[in-house]
Amino acid sequence: MSTTYSGAALEAISKSSFQIQPGIYVYAKVASLESDGDHFLVTRDHDEITVVTRMNNLVELDLLERNKDDYRLIALNVSVPFYSVGFLATITDALAGKGMNVLIVSTYSKDYLLVRSDLIETAERALLALGFTDASEHKSL
Repeated sequence: MSTTYSGAALEAISKSSFQIQPGIYVYAKVASLESDGDHFLVTRDHDEITVVTRMNNLVELDLLERNKDDYRLIALNVSVPFYSVGFLATITDALAGKGMNVLIVSTYSKDYLLVRSDLIETAERALLALGFTDASEHKSL
């Protein structure tokens, strides 16, 4: 684990913000899914259908199993998407240094971190220490 981060990554971080999204999220494996509904993420491959969704949406799913942990979702508003070499590596290294595992989802314009809900304050402090701005309007559930 490195504690020397690239200047380009730290510069991108200093121009980026994060926002903790409301709600508790879960990872679920489902037998079928008629509609993508109000879920954060739906992925399908030849082995399974995985859904990341808010806890209250679980009742809608044809659930096979779910991860035992509850997660919080952090949106990263990246200043230069696609061209911030080392951006995610710097973030994940800092969180790993705090003993945290992180799940990452990247979209066209944002990156998202899913962290265990009991570690959300540790993640928030780590992001602030890296130089992110906190853009969260809703810090509580």
